[in-house]
Amino acid sequence: MAVHAGSAFSRNLLRAWLRLRVSAGGRALELLLSQDGVRRRLARSRSAPVEGQLVDEHLAAMLRIDDLINDSAVERNEPEAARRALRVSVASVDSPPSRNIDTRELWWDGPGGRQRARLYAPPGLAKPSPAIVYFHGGGWVVGDLETHDSLCRRLADSGNLRVVAIEYRLAPEQPFPAAAEDAVAAFRWCVEHAVALEIDPARVAVAGDSAGGNLSAVVARHSASHALKPALAVLLYPGLDATLSQPSHRTLGDRWMLTSESIAWYHRHYFGDSEEVRRHPDASPVLAEDLTGICSTWIYACHFDPLRDEAVLYAERLKQAGVVVKLSVVPTMIHGFLLMTRASPTARELTERIARDIGDALRA
Repeated sequence: MAVHAGSAFSRNLLRAWLRLRVSAGGRALELLLSQDGVRRRLARSRSAPVEGQLVDEHLAAMLRIDDLINDSAVERNEPEAARRALRVSVASVDSPPSRNIDTRELWWDGPGGRQRARLYAPPGLAKPSPAIVYFHGGGWVVGDLETHDSLCRRLADSGNLRVVAIEYRLAPEQPFPAAAEDAVAAFRWCVEHAVALEIDPARVAVAGDSAGGNLSAVVARHSASHALKPALAVLLYPGLDATLSQPSHRTLGDRWMLTSESIAWYHRHYFGDSEEVRRHPDASPVLAEDLTGICSTWIYACHFDPLRDEAVLYAERLKQAGVVVKLSVVPTMIHGFLLMTRASPTARELTERIARDIGDALRA
C-alpha cells in the first residue's frame, strides 16, 4: 500500500524502519514500538473498532508499518521467494523465550520419504513427559521448522513439556493431500516412537497454527477410532473451510495481515482449482459428515481474522457430535499472533498462557 502523498511522518518512518531493519535485525520492530508516542501515532489509523472490538495497539502499529512497506503481500511472490520472505519477517516480529531449550534433530519416514523433525525439551524435564506434536502454519506452501522454532521453544518452556515439530511436504511441489497424509503419519510415528522421544504416549496433544491447525484437525478426525489417539487437539486460528463460505471472509478479508488475496494464493497452490477437492474433509474439516469420537479439542480464533467464523462453526459442529470443546475467540488479536511476540507483549502473554494451559491439561 503506497504512502499517502504529503505524509512526511509516514515517509520518514518508512526510511527509519528500513534503516533499523538492516542494522538491528529482529530488534528493529521492538525498538520502534517501544516508543509510546510513535506507537500510538502509528496505531491511530488502525484503531477504529470492528464489530465492537479494537485491535491490540502494538499490532495496530505493526499493521500500519506493513501498510507502508507491504511485506505481507505473499501473493506477489513465487513460492520459494515467499518462503524466504517469511523467514525474514518472522525474525523481525518473533522472539525466543528467555530460557534455553534443549533440541534434538530427528528424521521420520513419511509417505513421501524421509522428513525432518525437531524435538524440544526444557532442561531437566522428567522422562517420559507430556508432549505436543506440532504442525507449523504457512498455508501449506510456506513455513518450516525454522520459522516456528521460537514458537516451539516457547511452547516447550511455558508448557513444561516436550514438543515434536514436524516437517511435512509443501505445495505446489506436493499439493493436496500430501500435507494431510504426512500429518497423520507423523503423529502415529511420534506415538509409536514414544520411548525414544521420551514422551508419554497417553499424554500427547496434536497442535498447529493456521494450516497447521487444519492438519491437527485432520489428525484428530483420522485418529477418532484409532488406538493411537491424541489426548487433546489444539487448533490455533485454523483454516477449516476451503470453500471460504463464512461471513468473516467478506468482512475481514482486507487490512488484517491475512487477506482474501493471500488466502486465494495459498489455496491455489495447495488445492488447485477443483471445487470437489476443496470440499474434501481433509481440506475442509468443517464439512466432514462424521465428527464423532474426536478427542477433546481447543480452538483459538482471532476476532480480526477472516478464518474466524469457520473456527466458530467447527466448534459448534464438534459439540453437536458430542466432542468436548473449548472455543476462545481472542478479541484483540490478528491471524499469526503466535509469531508476533516481539511486536506485541499481549501476543507473547497469550502464547505463554496457551502453552501453560496445554501443559496443565496434559498433566491433569
